[in-house]
Amino acid sequence: MEIFSYVVSGELEHKDSMGNLEILKRGDVQLTSAGTGILHSEYNRNNKSVVHFLQIWAEPHTRGLKPKYFTRHFTDEEKTDKLVTVVAPTGSEGVEEEREGSGPAPVQSNVTLKSTILTPGKSVEHVFPAPASGQTQRKGYVHVIQTSGYNTGAAKGNRIRVNGGLELSEGDGSFAWGAPGDKLQIENVGTTPAEVLIFDME
Repeated sequence: MEIFSYVVSGELEHKDSMGNLEILKRGDVQLTSAGTGILHSEYNRNNKSVVHFLQIWAEPHTRGLKPKYFTRHFTDEEKTDKLVTVVAPTGSEGVEEEREGSGPAPVQSNVTLKSTILTPGKSVEHVFPAPASGQTQRKGYVHVIQTSGYNTGAAKGNRIRVNGGLELSEGDGSFAWGAPGDKLQIENVGTTPAEVLIFDME
């Protein structure tokens, strides 16, 4: 599996059987390409604050790969009112296969992950690229990160609108499909900054 962790807040300790031991903080994206096999754990050793992170698993397009480990860091400033690619397939433009390189973390899967922090009234657009051979559309998924903290009641905090229609609150997500050139517009219609992830998949 391809396993990537997106740290929203707090401190996350990653440890694995390749000898990697690292404390990840807000803005960090860590990607483990499990390949032929790896033991790993994520743990919060800070007893004074909680850690909030998203762990995302993707199926690799090739079996039997050698396990690898990558980390990247993206500041809030980089993502504010801009759509930044944080994970992209190996071989894509701007993707470096270095442990701590710049640009998107390399993934052995046909998935691209983009991130933005939208201020109220601002919007960004994702343009769907060409689909896989024999397909007519790409798949997409939009997720609004719950940045206001743990909440068991109705959603609160930031709010976005997708393509001028569907509205999503914190913690919500929605699938999308698009032909080459179709646009996925995300607009912040709330009163606070909204941190949003956009997945683009074959």
